[in-house]
Amino acid sequence: MSDLVFAGLDGVIILIVYAAIMLLIGYLSGRKDKNLHESLGNYYLAGKNLGFIALFFTLYATQYSGNTIIGYAPTAYRTGFVWLQSISFMTIIIGVYLLFAPRLYVISKRRNFITPTDWISFRFNSKRVTILAILLMLWGLGNYLLEQLVAIGQAVAGLTGGTIPYQLAVVAFVLVMLTYEWLGGMKAVAFTDVMQGLVLMVGIFIFLGGAFYLVGGDIGAVTQQIAQTEPVKVGVPELMTSVNWLSMILLVGFGAAIYPHAVQRIYSAESERTLKRSFARMAWMPPITTGLVFIIGIFGLALIPGLNEGESEQIVGMLANEIAAINGFFYWVMIIFFGAIVAAIISTADSVLLSFSSLISNDVYGKYINPNAKEKKKVLVGKVVGIIAVGVLLMIAWNPPGTLYQIFVLKFELLVQVFPAFVLGLYWKRMAAGPVFWGMLIGAMVSGVLTLTGNSTLMGIHGGVIGLAINFLIAVIGSYLIPMTSEKEEELQKINLA
Repeated sequence: MSDLVFAGLDGVIILIVYAAIMLLIGYLSGRKDKNLHESLGNYYLAGKNLGFIALFFTLYATQYSGNTIIGYAPTAYRTGFVWLQSISFMTIIIGVYLLFAPRLYVISKRRNFITPTDWISFRFNSKRVTILAILLMLWGLGNYLLEQLVAIGQAVAGLTGGTIPYQLAVVAFVLVMLTYEWLGGMKAVAFTDVMQGLVLMVGIFIFLGGAFYLVGGDIGAVTQQIAQTEPVKVGVPELMTSVNWLSMILLVGFGAAIYPHAVQRIYSAESERTLKRSFARMAWMPPITTGLVFIIGIFGLALIPGLNEGESEQIVGMLANEIAAINGFFYWVMIIFFGAIVAAIISTADSVLLSFSSLISNDVYGKYINPNAKEKKKVLVGKVVGIIAVGVLLMIAWNPPGTLYQIFVLKFELLVQVFPAFVLGLYWKRMAAGPVFWGMLIGAMVSGVLTLTGNSTLMGIHGGVIGLAINFLIAVIGSYLIPMTSEKEEELQKINLA
């Protein structure tokens, strides 16, 4: 992030304040719950009792983080108006949630699910399907956590003007995250989400207001200026670009909706009504969040033109410098806002880490290594393995691989392969374990090969989407070819699928 005019001691102070608040929330969240560390449901799902406000903001923090500001505005700067797709794919995520979340919630309450693969295991009763789903979800979570660690280091180093170096920033705030998550579990995560979500929303509006002031309040003039200097960024996109847009919508829409930490928030709702109310409000968030960030990136094109790819990654910091120089009010708002960006990134990372730990403790350790372990021991195993995983990812984050947007795309290629089993399995009783397994495996292999060979897109279509199409075909056609037995029909009657 570009050196900020307010970076230095002021930035250090605001980060210390945010860190202290997060630690206090963690302490208060776990103080009165004596069973917090002895129950998987209490630690990982907040006792399945999240109310409307906490559920809404923790869903908001799951879908958006500080990285939305740091990563999406530079992408808008580099690609121009075609990045309107960010509003589309964030909107379709909500539609996909509504397709399966209420139905899954009812079943999860009845069967006391803890992790997403509890549903997979229950629905298909297949060890190999469950293990493959676990591996794909762990891949997605590990990749997403890496993205957040990289973003933490960039944001803190930028906000403090290098007073806190990148590497030290990552380590320091990871320790803060591990501490409050250890103390309060999902409750601490959800309540920190409320704090950062409120500040982030307000900060985006004020940031946009400052940028609007700097461009003279004339959006039409901004568009005309970009059309003169970089006409390709305002023109009608080529066919290949449009195909890539649609591919991205499918990849993110299907992939993000089955984020393990997002699914666990569905489980955590206190009621189906609370869940539906939260998603109804979430439907307004894409234009309010990614839409405004898109405009910020476009304003950056007009205010600071001519940046290359590496330089454009710093556009948010550059604009913040300009805004902070307007007057004292904007100066302090930018300090608080950038502190909130750091807190938002951390709050996303803690959600991912909590879900990663739950998959290890409940699914890997609890189902296959030590099925007779008490819940207290499972929780402890999840915590310890989570710390080890963070340590491994920290070594990778020391030398981050590529831009934040490139890291963002990578995690969906394999995670999205779980979608047919997860969602189609909720509604279609003929869905069979064998074809589901081979569909997921072959889809993941195709996606992985395309990504590793540098062909992440073919004719504009993402490798993950190509793999998903193959996955769907194998799962659907294969399930049609397998006859439905009376025993299987009886089994499905029990979960209201027949």
